[in-house]
Amino acid sequence: MKVIEVPNTTTPIGPYSKAYSAGGFLFTSGQGGATTPDGKPLVGIEAQAEETMKTLGKIFEAAGTDFTKVVKTTCFLADMNDFAAFNAVYAKYFTGKPARSCVAVKTLPLPAMLCEVEAIAYLGE
Repeated sequence: MKVIEVPNTTTPIGPYSKAYSAGGFLFTSGQGGATTPDGKPLVGIEAQAEETMKTLGKIFEAAGTDFTKVVKTTCFLADMNDFAAFNAVYAKYFTGKPARSCVAVKTLPLPAMLCEVEAIAYLGE
């Protein structure tokens, strides 16, 4: 097992790593995009989803994989009314259409956070 270090991203808000590689797979923690890496707030689901995907992309790059090798995602939305707008951003990045769950949750870790995504990616081939 190996912790994946990811420069130029926000610091986790709790006692966890952004990602771990194990057994030929990468497992990310949930990533959200309520702010930019330098702390500027982002308003709206599209902006937050874009920032979330950029962060995931940096994690994938640090681990030696990319969006095309993702096999499963779990997506959390603060409001299911944002589903279509979130999907529009998600579809630009996850073109391979990995297995996915998407649920609305009562709250996310930061008050302004509208979405969070965790992923499992294959590291081989």
